[in-house]
Amino acid sequence: MESKYDLRCPVARTLDVIGEQWTILILRDLFKQGPRRFQDFERSLPGVSTNTLSARLKNLAERGIIDRRFYEDHPPRAEYFLTEKGRTLGPILKALYEWGQKHPQ
Repeated sequence: MESKYDLRCPVARTLDVIGEQWTILILRDLFKQGPRRFQDFERSLPGVSTNTLSARLKNLAERGIIDRRFYEDHPPRAEYFLTEKGRTLGPILKALYEWGQKHPQ
């Protein structure tokens, strides 16, 4: 998928990775609760379609932000977890949380 942003800017590059709808909330869940299964995300993100959730998880995995490990072979079932690179997004999520706490709508 072609980027919507001018990737010469570091902020734009970051948004290219985490700026799609639902992505920040997927990361929130992984930071707050640790490794999650697909159905865990479905429960915690009411309104997200299966296709969208799958696409967001795939994108985060392709970019090295999350990884998955299989816990069952038939049918294949996986849990998702933050990589070391993904954990470096912690301060960004913390700043978003603090801003949201300070400026409720």
